[in-house]
Amino acid sequence: MRYVLSLSYDGTEFSGWQKQSNARTVQSVLEEAVAEIFRGEVKITGSGRTDAGVHALGQICQLDGETNIPAEKLRECFNRILPPDVRILKSARAYEGFDCTRAKKKKTYVYRAYFAESELPLSERFAVRLPQKPDLASMQAACALVTGEHDFAAFRATGSSAKTTVRTLYSASCRAREEEGATHYEIEVCGNGFLYNMVRILAGELFQIGFGKNTDSMLRAFETGERKLLASTMPAKGLTLLKTEYETPVFGGGD
Repeated sequence: MRYVLSLSYDGTEFSGWQKQSNARTVQSVLEEAVAEIFRGEVKITGSGRTDAGVHALGQICQLDGETNIPAEKLRECFNRILPPDVRILKSARAYEGFDCTRAKKKKTYVYRAYFAESELPLSERFAVRLPQKPDLASMQAACALVTGEHDFAAFRATGSSAKTTVRTLYSASCRAREEEGATHYEIEVCGNGFLYNMVRILAGELFQIGFGKNTDSMLRAFETGERKLLASTMPAKGLTLLKTEYETPVFGGGD
């Protein structure tokens, strides 16, 4: 039987999603828990990978196994075993033929940063402190330029194994809020897929545009695929995978 899980984790102490030798990863921690629950080795497959230090609110994964535990109760079983920086939010029996990596889906990420005169201890774990205040209107205008289908070859880091670099961003937005003497910024993007470090590179470019950089470089990057035209990759800690959605909801009423 195939089961599907929705999970959240603080990526600070993880070396990313994918299982590695001699490294603490989300996949390895989950597989240790599932081995105890299912009384044997069971592989966990994720809907995608996150890098070291990246967080998740709505990652989806699946596993195949047999147990007498009701599918919806697996959440409680996992959470009694898992360490406090990862939690199962939902568990269910997967519908016939479901494959979390191959089923048509869209993902939503948010990149968080803030500007303040000094570092904010309660923000530092999940956001990056900016050197100056960016112009939000300029960033919002640039978001309109990246929305839609584009070749994002320039927005990937070395090491990407993607067969194609064409992706569709269904939406891209920037917002800001004032809180306790600081300005907090969020860049949110939703798309049908993302290249290696794509969101962190895009966030870096949007912040540089907010600092006064012209959008011409970004437009040329789309045309040429040249990574050097774009800003540096932003740190991992500011990035969170908000949700993974499928054409057919995997948890009944919705994902």
